[in-house]
Amino acid sequence: MKTSLGAKPLLYPTPVLVVGTYDKAGKANAMVCAWGGVCCSTPPCVAVALRKATYSYASILERQAFTVSIPSERYVKEADYFGLVSGREEDKFAATGLTPVRSSLVDAPYVGEFPMVIECRLLDSVEIGLHTEFIGEILDVKVDATALDRNGNPDLARLQPMVYAPGSRAYHAVGAVVGQAFAVGRRS
Repeated sequence: MKTSLGAKPLLYPTPVLVVGTYDKAGKANAMVCAWGGVCCSTPPCVAVALRKATYSYASILERQAFTVSIPSERYVKEADYFGLVSGREEDKFAATGLTPVRSSLVDAPYVGEFPMVIECRLLDSVEIGLHTEFIGEILDVKVDATALDRNGNPDLARLQPMVYAPGSRAYHAVGAVVGQAFAVGRRS
């Protein structure tokens, strides 16, 4: 029997996404975001949900762009820090020692040390309630060569992304392969 937990934002797990923006003065900022993911394949789009109170919110609207960097497990402390302090008061890149890299495609920075980045032009925004869904058209996906498999796709074992469990507020590593998509459910 299942126990009802009520209406809560508990889709398990959520990705650990680091949203990069420039503020009005051109200062690089990054925030951690768990509410997000791919939302369209044609055109390729990703969505992130931010509260108006975040410093990044106004920056996305001002610059019409953002990046999504995917941190590896080794950067769990830095990614968590990006969610603990506001870019209004702190230079998060200076505090963490990470490198803001200027995108050549959009007016937003990404985290140089993180193995994967998605560069997005703001396509639309939808106010939902407490959060606004920012839909970014993906202009490019960049992945460190060391995190690619022999076919040129991101390799999860090499990428080592993290997931977040909202209820326990814990970060987790991504586990072992348990089956091959489009094959596991086939009946002979």
